[in-house]
Amino acid sequence: MSATTAPAAAAPVAPATGGHVEVHGVHKSYGTLEVLAGVDLEIRPGEVTVVIGPSGSGKSTLLRVINHLEKVDRGFVAIDDALIGYSRRGDTLRELKEKQILRQRTQIGFVFQSFNLFPHLTALENVVEAPVSAQGRRRSEVEPEARALLARVGLADKADARPRQLSGGQQQRVAIARALATRPKVLLFDEPTSALDPELVGEVLDVIKDLARGGTTMLVVTHEIGFAREIADQVVFMDAGRIVEQGPPADVLDRPQHARTRAFLEKVL
Repeated sequence: MSATTAPAAAAPVAPATGGHVEVHGVHKSYGTLEVLAGVDLEIRPGEVTVVIGPSGSGKSTLLRVINHLEKVDRGFVAIDDALIGYSRRGDTLRELKEKQILRQRTQIGFVFQSFNLFPHLTALENVVEAPVSAQGRRRSEVEPEARALLARVGLADKADARPRQLSGGQQQRVAIARALATRPKVLLFDEPTSALDPELVGEVLDVIKDLARGGTTMLVVTHEIGFAREIADQVVFMDAGRIVEQGPPADVLDRPQHARTRAFLEKVL
């Protein structure tokens, strides 16, 4: 077939209609290194799934194949029964054209470890960019929504600031607002606090907690086990490119059945 104070309580994120994510038999290798070894995963609409596991276990690659930033070798990903990155002709999958893929990606918000904001744009312009350029919406329609999103992540007063003028926590909150701006069906978070100083982690996690209550389907890769326990509907433990164990947080985190899961949690808890 890749130091600031926490924001004041923000307005709750408006309820969203979450997408239904299906990952079927996904394999991905780089040369002889198999990174995903037949992953099957379902995330129901509005559900929050948290993925944990050691470095190199395939967590970030899983997010990237869901967003078609990486092509799968075998298997497929579908959201609301629509294949991501491909169209089906009989038994054959054909990759979509880049313009079609870019449009699909607007349904899948992605928050990276390292923010990935455009350094030459203001916070507001970063949030406005994708709805205008990728979805063809009018700036006059998008800008009020973008300002409202910045307010929801506690940054109404930073609309005209450029990334270099913001702390790491503020940049990540802009990145979350940007991911929400296309009204996605699914939000993917790739270790969203790993690049932050410890005192800034809480402000980003608080925003994600608000989103978790908002009805958007979310897949979060994180090392924050306490956070996973608090927000997840299901926890997935990955190792060596496979899902080793999954289930409710109380089962996976407190009563893990697999020896590999137990060994990992003993090291991180």
